Amino acid sequence: MKDIRIALLDMNNNHVNQGFRNIKEISEAFRQNSEENVSIEVFDVRYKDEIPDIRDFDIFISSGGPGNPHKEGLGWEIKYADFLDAVYNHNKEKEDKKYLFLICHSFQIGSIHWNLGNVCPRKSYSFGVMPIHKTEEGESEFLFKNLSNPFYGVDSRAFQFIEPDHDRFEELGMKIVAIEKFRPHIDLERAVMAVRFSEEIFGTQFHPEADPASMLENLKDEKNRAAMIENFGREKYLETLDRIDDEDKIVLTRAQILPAFLQFAKKNILKRTGVIA
Repeated sequence: MKDIRIALLDMNNNHVNQGFRNIKEISEAFRQNSEENVSIEVFDVRYKDEIPDIRDFDIFISSGGPGNPHKEGLGWEIKYADFLDAVYNHNKEKEDKKYLFLICHSFQIGSIHWNLGNVCPRKSYSFGVMPIHKTEEGESEFLFKNLSNPFYGVDSRAFQFIEPDHDRFEELGMKIVAIEKFRPHIDLERAVMAVRFSEEIFGTQFHPEADPASMLENLKDEKNRAAMIENFGREKYLETLDRIDDEDKIVLTRAQILPAFLQFAKKNILKRTGVIA
């Protein structure tokens, strides 16, 4: 029986983070519900300078994290760039594909790495449960299959990816599958919220791993509370708290995107090894 080997890349730089706990929980649930042997290993990329060797794993999930996604001359940045290239190039050249999911900070780094557009600071920190709009190509994205349009996700960012270079996207065969809510009365560029980088590599600006408990824990932080009230107003903030565990919002997003990514990766890994037809 084929072993499924998962590497979780912790990009939090030693900051306490609810998102990484959620990623571990989703990965552990996948392990427990799989008939195959599933191993999970954690790599502390930014704080301990750890990076997985892609030959040793099948699936990679790279987390969100604090700080500037642009290079600041740190040692781990070169290793991480090499890691992104290694996965991307391996998949172009080899039959045994590697599957990679990039979340928030990792998504921003990947978007910068492949020169896809302008990743820049936001005017103010964004935090809250946001409506996320599928693009035309996002309508057929299988990871969004059971989600409405718009669907809802937890947004937590000081940076944003705007002004995508559509020629570059076309050149690399990458697709924008979700964008920020359209706000015609506000003269701001709509941020890119999800990209299909390749058949095996996917990324989101939002946090598909978030659950109501982690959202409430994050709202104990004054910065997050203030950002949410500033962005939406106190009435909307209170409404969000009231509806945070609605089955059709972040609960559904958490149940859909990362679990579907893991199942898709597993199915293809087993198909290639002849475990399933």
